[in-house]
Amino acid sequence: MHSRTLGRTHLSVSEIGLGTEFLLGVEKTEAVRVIHSALDAGVNYVDMFWADPGFRDIMGTAFVGRLSRVLITAHLGATVQQDGQYAVSRDLDVCSGFFHDYLERMRTDHVDVLFLHNCNSPEDVEAVMKEGGLIDLARRFVRQGKARFIGLSGHNTVTARQVVESGAIDVLMFPVNLASYAVPGKAELLESCVASNVGLVAMKVYGGGRLLDDSPTVELEDFQIGRQQMAGGASRYKRTARITPTQCLSYVLDLRAVSTTVPGAKSVRELEEALAAPAAPFDQRDYWGLLPAFAQFATGECVYCNHCLPCPSGINIGRTLRLLDRSRNGVTQEGLDAYRAMEADASDCIQCGQCSSRCPFGVDVVAKMRLAASRFGDHPEEGR
Repeated sequence: MHSRTLGRTHLSVSEIGLGTEFLLGVEKTEAVRVIHSALDAGVNYVDMFWADPGFRDIMGTAFVGRLSRVLITAHLGATVQQDGQYAVSRDLDVCSGFFHDYLERMRTDHVDVLFLHNCNSPEDVEAVMKEGGLIDLARRFVRQGKARFIGLSGHNTVTARQVVESGAIDVLMFPVNLASYAVPGKAELLESCVASNVGLVAMKVYGGGRLLDDSPTVELEDFQIGRQQMAGGASRYKRTARITPTQCLSYVLDLRAVSTTVPGAKSVRELEEALAAPAAPFDQRDYWGLLPAFAQFATGECVYCNHCLPCPSGINIGRTLRLLDRSRNGVTQEGLDAYRAMEADASDCIQCGQCSSRCPFGVDVVAKMRLAASRFGDHPEEGR
């Protein structure tokens, strides 16, 4: 299991974590098996927001004697009503009560990350972040040693970016998936996380499971792609091919802003599918052909569709830019070998601009070719 750093917390987190929402309603023995299997495989980051007492009791049982091996989270503002329905609250007394209930049922005296839960609209974010708001309650728990770091979970690129850039949080939990890659403001949000050294936890990596089903269209709610309470078109896409968990996770893990992912798994088999993704063969991890189907918001982002071809120099532009994007975290030997295997590469670009004029998404292809030639040229072959 590879690890990454969770932003300025400096915590080392497994790149594959675990979300627990899919364990709701799963029989207790199986839910415990999933948790134990994840920890035994090296997963050390687990997200838990559900406030139902019975579910919390199951999780508390699952982690007995194992809490020292894992980083756990809680969500301030996630509650349940008397009828058992999930609800969001901003009442400080109610939120404090559910948080202390969580600590008791999990048999611990603290959590590693305490999230301000489900903040999306400008009005809600203002209320949560103001003096005397939920942020002050979270800070009090940090001072008391009941939480180590403060995070925010949200589904709106604009408001999430505002909070990230405010310096008030250490971790952001946000939807990141294939269908969200071209959502307005998403690229800027990810860059803000990097610049602010805020750890990014990618949730909804399967789009709530909808990316994986066999329906001819993919229909996603705004909260599943990070457009909650934002203007825009319907999130309905024509499926061009079957999408696998490995492709979903590979896309997310290629983003340099991402510290860890929290795919859901309601069985050990589904957990094992997620855990196998990072080590899968290159062709199984390749997701580039899927992106054009989700390009309804795209501007300036290459989707590797090769509408820019033919190139007079014979460069496979889509493949070159895909390798460039995959190298954001550094050039790997696998990427370098794939780049060198092409008959023509970015150094052969004559900067004619024909490609940019054909691109339906406004990509500055020539500039990206220069970057690719520089990045991969910094790794010359021995004796060459």
